[in-house]
Amino acid sequence: MSLKIYSTMLKEILSVSGKSGLFKLISQGKNMLIVESLIDKKRQPAYSHEKIVSLADVAIFTDSEEKPLADVLDLISLKEDGKKTTIDPKSDNTTLRNYFAEILPDFDRERVYPTDIKKIITWYNLLIENGFKHFVAKQEVEKKAKAEKKEPSTESPVEKKEKKVKKAEK
Repeated sequence: MSLKIYSTMLKEILSVSGKSGLFKLISQGKNMLIVESLIDKKRQPAYSHEKIVSLADVAIFTDSEEKPLADVLDLISLKEDGKKTTIDPKSDNTTLRNYFAEILPDFDRERVYPTDIKKIITWYNLLIENGFKHFVAKQEVEKKAKAEKKEPSTESPVEKKEKKVKKAEK
């Protein structure tokens, strides 16, 4: 399993249940966060009892694995040349699924709902409006390029961990 480095931006951008849009983390208190709306730039508290999720922690189901949201946003950005999406997030379900299939052909059609696709497109457009262009850190892109040139490891994660432990013992 490769360690992915996402831009700091995604770690600081939050989705808060019950509140529309996305929020930037400004500060943190004892039992709350101070967040700023990306829509109207107003600051407000987000309490610990609310469901708060960092975009860096969101993943999309595919047929083989979970794809980090940052990778999906990068794929949308490539398709749209870094501009807002050409599709309206309020389009019908078939149109949304067809658009998403162009971006991520192996997305799990049973577990990724049209509402999820609408949310991803809305989030992408909101991030683009706020000047965010790169969703995966530059180092990660370079690591991916290097990894593709190398042959994949045949060791399991357990074997790799055992090797590290043996090296540490020496």
